[in-house]
Amino acid sequence: MLENPKPISELKHKCSNGRQRKPGPASSPFDLPPQNTIILDSIADGVFTVDPEWRITFFNRAAQEITGVPAAEALGRFCCDVFRAKVCESACIMGLTMETGEPVVNRQVKILRADGKEIPISVSTAILKDEAGQIIGAVETFRDLSLVEELRREITRQYRLGDIISKSPLMQKIFDLLPNIARTDSTVLIQGESGTGKELIARALHNLSLRAKGPFVAVNCGALPDTLLESELFGHTAGAFTDARRDRQGRFAMAEGGTLLLDECGDISPALQTRLLRVLEERAYTPLGSSKSIKADVRIVTATNKDLAQMVEAGQFRKDLYYRINVVRLKLPLLSERKEDIPLLVEHYIDRFNKLQNKRISGLSYEAMAIFMYHDWPGNIRELENAIEHAFILCPQGQILPEHLPDHFHRENHLGPAASGLTLKEQEKRVLWEALERHHWRRLATARELGINKNTLRRKIKRFGLVPPGGRELAD
Repeated sequence: MLENPKPISELKHKCSNGRQRKPGPASSPFDLPPQNTIILDSIADGVFTVDPEWRITFFNRAAQEITGVPAAEALGRFCCDVFRAKVCESACIMGLTMETGEPVVNRQVKILRADGKEIPISVSTAILKDEAGQIIGAVETFRDLSLVEELRREITRQYRLGDIISKSPLMQKIFDLLPNIARTDSTVLIQGESGTGKELIARALHNLSLRAKGPFVAVNCGALPDTLLESELFGHTAGAFTDARRDRQGRFAMAEGGTLLLDECGDISPALQTRLLRVLEERAYTPLGSSKSIKADVRIVTATNKDLAQMVEAGQFRKDLYYRINVVRLKLPLLSERKEDIPLLVEHYIDRFNKLQNKRISGLSYEAMAIFMYHDWPGNIRELENAIEHAFILCPQGQILPEHLPDHFHRENHLGPAASGLTLKEQEKRVLWEALERHHWRRLATARELGINKNTLRRKIKRFGLVPPGGRELAD
């Protein structure tokens, strides 16, 4: 640990008043031999050093190219003035190393180049000592992750259909079916538990169809009583019932030329089921209080979290209506059945909330991701989105840690070992094993899912003594 280091709080003060300060002379922590300078200038990673006053004392050629700041301008300046990152003001990585003496390895942050462009970098820091073993400063190496980020976005695009993100084979089959289904006007039934993304599938179906330029209208059939739902669907004329002072269009009229989603259609009463069946068969409807039938040029998509086939057997849903809406059926998997999508979804929602809340959260820590992978997600994707939003409230910047997650994750993580007989270490081992099995023991794919690099995964595999079934070779 550095004796009497300048505290991070003082660094924050310096950074916050950077515009009023001129660069000062740097007290070099060491004099590099010319051959060492040549070596450091020839590597692709940026390298710079600071003295105990936080002033830059060395700045190699790659550091100049990545930041856009010439070495002549960087030397003698505080490192926070050169990198201009939010992490410099609130959780300085170099400052953490200077205060604790502990190195930091491959921490991902974003910096502002001299031209104002924000770029992602991977940072590693370590303490510098002289020949007598005295700490005289710190060194930071960093690499530009812009290309890696672009490749990541390209991979994400391959797993995206509209607003739906998935690399799960179960969802990829649905992705393959949607364009063919969209080319027809057949009625579609989307079945899935709450929070699995039924409306997103319906929207994607609409956007892929010839009706894409028309409106997409959704109505939750389970949220309204029967009398209001009928008016909501078909509209009404003035005087049709008390307080109906003027004519009002229904959702069928609003969706003319487009798509109408009847969400939670399993909650429709038997009486309204009869009328809806007639509308689907005749492609026409009559507003409440009117005797005039109106033709409907609307594609019907229905969605439910109930098993309609069982409801038909129990006499709770009309058989003829069930077969009318079940021309094409799409069954959405639970999030617990597609856990390989969790890292993609986490990244998607972190990007979204970063933009909405003007933050720079870099991602989930390994521990938080392990909790996510172990969780059963009874609320599916909606629960995951809520968990990320909750974490954004508690996490000021940097990585989301376990303590930033909702309370039930803490209770589950605390009580899980007692209930299942697994220690936290055994839970981590189980998460690794399940991820490796999902990816057929391919290390690179598994590391990507877990949000860690391949070397970290290799060390964990060795530490836990994980061996592929049958003793087959591990693949990259």
